[in-house]
Amino acid sequence: MIEIPSANLPKALDVPQMYFKPPTANVPSYKPMVIPPADLERPRDTEAEPTTEEPAPPKLQIPVLDIQMPIPETAVVVTAVTTAVVAVATTSVTQTLFEPIKKKVQKQLQARVNKWKENRKKKKDSSES
Repeated sequence: MIEIPSANLPKALDVPQMYFKPPTANVPSYKPMVIPPADLERPRDTEAEPTTEEPAPPKLQIPVLDIQMPIPETAVVVTAVTTAVVAVATTSVTQTLFEPIKKKVQKQLQARVNKWKENRKKKKDSSES
């Protein structure tokens, strides 16, 4: 028989074996919500619970436009009216106070502008001649 040469190889390194655990997940759980069907009726021999319904807010019928507008509560109307009155009063008072001041300042500014224009005109005339 023929002798086949064999290589003298060193021993392989010892590679540690890794063990992987399969991943786990926490599945969420919840209490199921019970929704009664739409056609569910109250059982016989039971009394209905008393319910307190708020009356619908009064509405104002506008005949020309054929629409209904809800009338606001008293507190809302009082607040709006008070705010409007205060705003108008403040504007009226401040306007009467600032009107004379505005006129005086406007006169002074106009006088300064006119004086500046005259000085500028004089400089132009003197530089041309």
